[in-house]
Amino acid sequence: MSGRLVIRAAVAVAGGLLFCSPVAAQNPPPAPRAQHVEIIKGPALEISHDDVAIVRWTTNNPRGDDDHYSVIHYGTDPNDLSQTAKNHIRLNQSHPETIFRVRMDGLKPATTYYYKVTSIGYDGVSDGVESSVRQFTTAAPGQVTSAFPPPE
Repeated sequence: MSGRLVIRAAVAVAGGLLFCSPVAAQNPPPAPRAQHVEIIKGPALEISHDDVAIVRWTTNNPRGDDDHYSVIHYGTDPNDLSQTAKNHIRLNQSHPETIFRVRMDGLKPATTYYYKVTSIGYDGVSDGVESSVRQFTTAAPGQVTSAFPPPE
């Protein structure tokens, strides 16, 4: 009995491979880029440890390529935001809004950082939105700071 089950399973797998459509497995083409992207919520500190911080913000969906990047320019001087961190994100084209998050590593504890955020497509082209300069202070050694409400 188990031999028949193995044969049936093998036939089912082989049939699936022979008759699958490569077109059905492809990703849909990118949606047209949004004409106007704006920050709806944030940016703000989500959480901070002594050497790590995560900043989060929400925009209307920028559309374009599904692959995007959250980008933050930061530093300890508001006039020198020369450090950059970015995180990959996949857009959900059916959602009207997109939540972007960036993790910054190697920060100094109990230090004030200044930052501004933006987002870019996979091709490196900006979505046309950039925040004003904001600030946060990392937590003291061994502490955790959570300044943004948890996601709903």
